[in-house]
Amino acid sequence: MLAENLQIESNDIEDMDNLSHRRVLIVGLGKTGLSCARYLSELSEDGVEVAITDSREHPPALDELQEAYPDIAIFVGGFNSEAFTRATCLIVSPGISLREPLIAEARARGAEIIGDIELFARNANAPVIAITGSNGKSTVTSLLGEMAKAAGLDVRVGGNIGIPALDLLHEPRPDLYILELSSFQLETTESLNACAAAILNISEDHMDRYYDLNDYTAAKAKVYYGTGSLIVNLDDERVMATVNLIRQGRELLGFTANKPAEKEFGICNKGNDAYLCHGSELLLAVSGLKIKGQHNMVNALAALALGQEANIPLDGMLTALKEFPGLPHRSQWIAEKNGIAWYNDSKATNVGAAIAAINGTDANKIILIAGGQAKGQDFSPLKDVIKNRVKHLILLGEDAELLRTELSGLTEITLVKNLVQAVAKANEVAVSGDAILLSPACASFDMFSGYEQRGDVFVVAVKEVLL
Repeated sequence: MLAENLQIESNDIEDMDNLSHRRVLIVGLGKTGLSCARYLSELSEDGVEVAITDSREHPPALDELQEAYPDIAIFVGGFNSEAFTRATCLIVSPGISLREPLIAEARARGAEIIGDIELFARNANAPVIAITGSNGKSTVTSLLGEMAKAAGLDVRVGGNIGIPALDLLHEPRPDLYILELSSFQLETTESLNACAAAILNISEDHMDRYYDLNDYTAAKAKVYYGTGSLIVNLDDERVMATVNLIRQGRELLGFTANKPAEKEFGICNKGNDAYLCHGSELLLAVSGLKIKGQHNMVNALAALALGQEANIPLDGMLTALKEFPGLPHRSQWIAEKNGIAWYNDSKATNVGAAIAAINGTDANKIILIAGGQAKGQDFSPLKDVIKNRVKHLILLGEDAELLRTELSGLTEITLVKNLVQAVAKANEVAVSGDAILLSPACASFDMFSGYEQRGDVFVVAVKEVLL
């Protein structure tokens, strides 16, 4: 089944350096759509026509687009079928499924269907490192960017994090591009050919968009297309199965949370201390790092492996790693009072991320705040870790009742209406030695604009309850 899913039909790749006499329709007007419009508007080819369509009445970037590019035709308040019919090339924003009927019809007519990362790949003028995975990709991407800077390289970091990939091309040629890539972005990418690429891990996510886990895995696997180095998580069976299907003789460089073989990256013990190591070479003591938790140690190892394959000097990488504080909303320490620690892991929008956060939290027992939009996930993998580590589960959001049904009988469960109530309840039941962890395992869009706002609301509520 997995092998069948990985046989992804690719469009005939046309040279986007020559867009003459093509009609390009940008589908979706958010940050990505705006970056596509900006990039295409600066091309010098004659005869290229650009239009944009969005299903929303007032998409986020509409005002900025109209002010900066008044000559671009815009169709909002629903996808414009005539615009799709006229287009010879569709650039589809990652938030829009390729199973949208008008997109499928355009493909059937012979229109080329690409995304911003494919357009970037055809025009990038420096080596690219590409990072995907269900969890940890923002941390690894940001850490690797800091490693490259510490080593004296001129680096551009973006993609699914920070700056849209096409906007990176407006700047002078760097030594290296480092891209975080989502499965949605990879669906429309065929020719990236990164010098080093990694799938950090694979667990259920976005099951409301994909047919099954194999379908989701097939999208992730496209990060490995090309001839560059393959960086693999040796502890993830699905990652290993995937890369073995498509490696075609290329060498693998692995990382593991265990003792590594020679040339691999992993964790070694010496006396009572644990070290990040490369083969038998000890690199850094885990106790000396600012980031905590086993999942962050694995993230650090992935960054070291990617950096080695991109020829980033080791001294610079280790210097950056020692100083890296981690990212907001990712197992972020917020406060401690009366022996109770509070952590914001709002970025945990799937089950795998929540499991990693729970296992990475150093506390006797955990009060877990979870819930939101379930995205069709299977929550059964949470059962063991909740039974063993969570003394009280506080649920909120659109699918709170679903989670209560799935996880009942494992620990005490309370349903609340909002995060303020969740924080108050957590503060009520916690005792010294406990940790209170927001790690929702769900998307946030039922109650918030995104995981960032959810985390910000949590932090404010914590600070108020601790006054």
